[in-house]
Amino acid sequence: MNTKINTEINNEIIILIISFLILTGIIIFLLIKIKVYRKTLNRILDHMDLAISGTEQETEYDENIDAAITEKMNKLVNISRLNYEDASRDRDLVKSLISDIAHQVRTPLTNIMLYAGLLQENAVTDDSINMAKQIQRQSEKLDFFMNELVKSSYMETEMIAVHREENSIDELFAEACQEVELAALKKKIIFNIEECDRSGSFDMKWTKEALINLLDNAIKYSPEKSEISLKYKKYESFFSINIIDHGIGISESEQGMIFKRFYRSPEVEREQGLGIGLYLVREIIEKQGGYIKVRSEVGKGSTFSMFLPN
Repeated sequence: MNTKINTEINNEIIILIISFLILTGIIIFLLIKIKVYRKTLNRILDHMDLAISGTEQETEYDENIDAAITEKMNKLVNISRLNYEDASRDRDLVKSLISDIAHQVRTPLTNIMLYAGLLQENAVTDDSINMAKQIQRQSEKLDFFMNELVKSSYMETEMIAVHREENSIDELFAEACQEVELAALKKKIIFNIEECDRSGSFDMKWTKEALINLLDNAIKYSPEKSEISLKYKKYESFFSINIIDHGIGISESEQGMIFKRFYRSPEVEREQGLGIGLYLVREIIEKQGGYIKVRSEVGKGSTFSMFLPN
């Protein structure tokens, strides 16, 4: 009886030992598999990082999974590169077309506006004066929409590609003011330009575009015979270009919203505009590593400050 019990106990112990060994083997096998999978996943992540950076990888011509992944990633890199090159060519083509169309339209449009002004000065009857004024108004409206179309196209086709280099601040001020001189003359607004004889690291073309937009807004929302000031100030890491006007000002609640795309204050709905200009200004400055701030008080004017890295 005791011998039988002992035999049963021994069998159970043997079964437990065998079960333990099998379970241990399974655990060890799973741990090895997990380690292998983890190593494989890490290699896949490395391949993906290289593919994201646009780097082709050396392919081993065998049938293991690593070689297959490398080959697929290289194909993705090549496809991505070709798509990028196609997109760049298309963007350059669109940029060229828009610039050409804008130039071709602006020249005759400027002539129409000029001749409309001459017609008003030399008209002898009320009817001819009214017709000349209508031509003037409609051509100015067309000019406005052409400008807004060009601004909008900059954003839609991601044309803003900045190249920072040393440029003259005084030259930037002079060229930007020259672009908006006619609009300022119509309202008898004068520019107070602070000469600084300094240079800064910025993209002349796009920074001038941003400054023109800010000056255009300052003129639009300033009273006649007022003054707009342009000032330069240097800090340790940045320099600022400040545009100071004495216009209608911006309420504190709206100052954080005016740089949003298509945002227009209810206070200026009667003025022409699509809410693109200030958004474009912010995009241009941020692409150069800078930022823009506004200080304003309703009825007392505004100061827009573009900060660019030294």
